[in-house]
Amino acid sequence: MQDLTRLSRELNYEFKQESLLKTALTHRSASSNNNERLEFLGDSVLGQVISIELYLHFPEASEGELSRMRSSLVRGDTLAIVARELNLGDYLNLGSGELKSGGFRRDSILADAFEAIIGAVYLDSDQQTTHKFVLHFLGQRLEKCDPNSVLKDPKTRLQEFLQADSEPLPEYHVVAIEGQAHAQTFEVECHINRLDETIKGIGSSRRKAEQAAAQQVLEKLGL
Repeated sequence: MQDLTRLSRELNYEFKQESLLKTALTHRSASSNNNERLEFLGDSVLGQVISIELYLHFPEASEGELSRMRSSLVRGDTLAIVARELNLGDYLNLGSGELKSGGFRRDSILADAFEAIIGAVYLDSDQQTTHKFVLHFLGQRLEKCDPNSVLKDPKTRLQEFLQADSEPLPEYHVVAIEGQAHAQTFEVECHINRLDETIKGIGSSRRKAEQAAAQQVLEKLGL
């Protein structure tokens, strides 16, 4: 793991407890003292901050529009982009297997690490500081959101596409759950009649894994 001084500057936050930042950057493949619990906390804090800001920024938006905008901001690929802007992959502590397989480039690992950092900032400071921290990285994206143009989430889009062609709805099955109860990773299969192959998605919750699988199906269909 590289020296964290430069990363602290990029984060625009100096940790009082640097051990929290080190834990946030540690993948479960490297140590039992890893970032899964911090990622769980950060995910919750992130959702709360974005929900509050969207509610205040878009007073005319419906609940569905607010939900779709929130999904577009907190989804894994958006957070992975932020993580790449921070060169977060250079600072991750990964096990040898993940290093060899290029885990430092994987969207899910990068996104989870960024969420873990949010959780670490929350524990290291307070709610107001963490709120500002989240907006430092996602505030401009939030302001650019348009309630009328934000795409629905992948599961909804896939379902509506199949319904329009009078095809059976997708089937989702959990095929693996790893980790302890408070910090699990779910692997979900998605099957549709139109594709011979079964598509898998991975996420820190069943919902996230299903969304990841649905997104991959949409990409397979060229949507």
